[in-house]
Formats: sequence, structure tokens, C-alpha cells
Amino acid sequence: MDQITARLYLCTDARKDRGDFADFVHAAFAGGVDIIQLRDKSIDAAEELDYLEILRSVAEQHARLWAVNDRADIAGLAGAPVFHVGQTDLPLPFARRLLGAATRIGLSTHTTEQVDAALTAADLNYFCVGPVWATPTKPGRAAVGTQLLRYAAERSASARQTPNQRTLPWFAIGGIDLGNINQVVDAGATRVVVVRAITEADDPTDAAQRLLASLPALC
Repeated sequence: MDQITARLYLCTDARKDRGDFADFVHAAFAGGVDIIQLRDKSIDAAEELDYLEILRSVAEQHARLWAVNDRADIAGLAGAPVFHVGQTDLPLPFARRLLGAATRIGLSTHTTEQVDAALTAADLNYFCVGPVWATPTKPGRAAVGTQLLRYAAERSASARQTPNQRTLPWFAIGGIDLGNINQVVDAGATRVVVVRAITEADDPTDAAQRLLASLPALC
């Protein structure tokens, strides 16, 4: 499995109200987005596969990654290179069994215990930490603030200094935009997942470029 080297990860719905999904993902990738995940609870499986075919085509044109959320069956049928799950979704060993060794699998974490578990999970390629701030994309999910980001950064740094200790890339997620991205960077995050910062931007390419410019280079 290839190491995830992405810094800017975007989650978007199918933009059915705007009818511009293909143009939008083109614009986001052009601005430097590394991974785009389709996350839309309002579409059925057949529609999701149709939109994922569009996403796949555009991602390949830009030589970037694309992701499926929650549904391992959809990810397998679509041939997704990245699959993401939450804490209460399909357990990681079963997801790996269904999708095979080539698929990069990510996991959401919300507590110090979940971060610790993610750092040692054999079937994982990356994890997300958040939501840093409350977000309408995850109603009812309590914000964790930047303290959990600092914990993840410290634990990751410790793992890198330990011989033979496996390290995983991680992303800050939840309410991140151009107005607060410096706070997550100051807390130790070098990678972010965003939604509205790009999906609601008048110019998605410019928004992506500005977000990417706010992130430190990977060591």
C-alpha cells in the first residue's frame, strides 16, 4: 500500500442542486486538492456509482486520489483507491478483507484513546482527528478543539522517534477554513480535510490554492 502523501483532502456532496459536479472537482484538483471524497447521504447506490465514475475520470486526469465514504461495497465496485470509515462503521479488518491490500483506508478519531488505537492499527493508512470545530456536516458531533490535534501531533512525533514504530499520516478535520487554518497548523497539523471552505467558495481553485499555501511542507 502506498503511503498517503496528501496534505489537502476535500469532502463534497454530489452538488445536485448546482449540477456542476464535474466542473467543481476539476477546479478543486486544479487548485491543489490531493484527495476528493464523495460524501452524500441523499443519493442512492446507483447514483453514487455514476458520480464516482465522474470523480474517477477527473481524478485520473489530474493524477490525484479519490475516496468513498462508509460503503465498502460501493468502494469495491467503483475501484476506489481510498476508503474512509467512522468509528461505528465497518470494522477495519473486514474493510481490508473486502477491498484488498491496494486500497488506502482511513478512519475518523475523536478521542485520545481512538488516536492511540489508530496509530497502531494494522489495517489503516491514515486517520482524521476532529471535528476541531462544530460543523453542520456532522450534526450532533461535539467539537474536540485543538487540544486533540496537539495530542495527535505529540504521539506521532514520539512514534517517529521510536525504532521500528510504524507511523501514520493524520488530518485535522471539522470546520476548518482560511480564517482558522493557522490555528490547526500551530497545534501541529500538517494535513487538513475541508468541506465548506472549498464547496462554498466562489472560486474553488483559488480557495484550494490558498488553503494549501497555509500548510507546511511535509518533512
